[in-house]
Parts: sequence; structure tokens; C-alpha cells
Amino acid sequence: MHVRSFQLSDCNQVTELLQIALSEECYENTIVPFSRQLAWDSDLIVVAEENDEIVGALIGTIERNNGYYYRVAIHPDYRRQGIGKALIECMEQRFQSRKVSRILVAGDEHNVAAAMPLYEAMGYGANKILKAFQKLSIVSHS
Repeated sequence: MHVRSFQLSDCNQVTELLQIALSEECYENTIVPFSRQLAWDSDLIVVAEENDEIVGALIGTIERNNGYYYRVAIHPDYRRQGIGKALIECMEQRFQSRKVSRILVAGDEHNVAAAMPLYEAMGYGANKILKAFQKLSIVSHS
């Protein structure tokens, strides 16, 4: 398994992964922020690749000098194999290289329900959750 930066040629595979890995509602809440982050700073989207297939993706964003993990998606057949951990570690390095003040998890119902055990295992407990995630520019509807 190899973690790398998102490339434009990954767009279809990542979109398919998001559809497979996320609930329908979560997918619908993710696709616009994914597109916005792509347009603004695609370096904050990382993918995990296994045998030339994208099996994981993490969408991050930086706002007001804070780094945010917005959405992590792992293909159901590849879960519990360390892919989420590798994606978070890669994004954490990117955030640190940009000297963000702190790193938080965008705390919508999808992250809290599905991905919170992963984030907690990586040291991002309740005090590292941004509850007002709707205010993030990649999410806002204005």
C-alpha cells in the first residue's frame, strides 16, 4: 500500500471510492467540499493505492491557520489494515510542514459515528473535534 498526493487522473476512482465507502447521505455531503478542496488546494487530498487501485482517500483543509481532517474514506474490503492511519499520518505531516496552529477533526455526524475510533486511536479525542464544521469554507453553502 502506497500513500500519495491526489492527481487529477484519480478523480473518477476517488469519486467511486467515496460512493462505495460512504453512506449515500455522507457522499452527498462530501462531494461538493471534495470539489472545492480540489480547486483550492489539491495537495490536501491524499490517496492510498494498492495494486494501482485507490482504496482510501483523505480530504483535509486549512482554515484560519488550523488544519482539519474533513473526510476519510476507506474501501470496505480494505478496512482495518492500517490505511486510515497511514492517510492521517501523511496529512498530519502536510499540516505540520505548513506550520498550522493546531489540527482538528471536522466533527459532523458522519465523522463522529464512523471514523471517530480511528481518529481517537491517532490521538484526536473529543478536545480535537470542531463541532461547528459547517463554518469551514469547503462546506459552507454561501
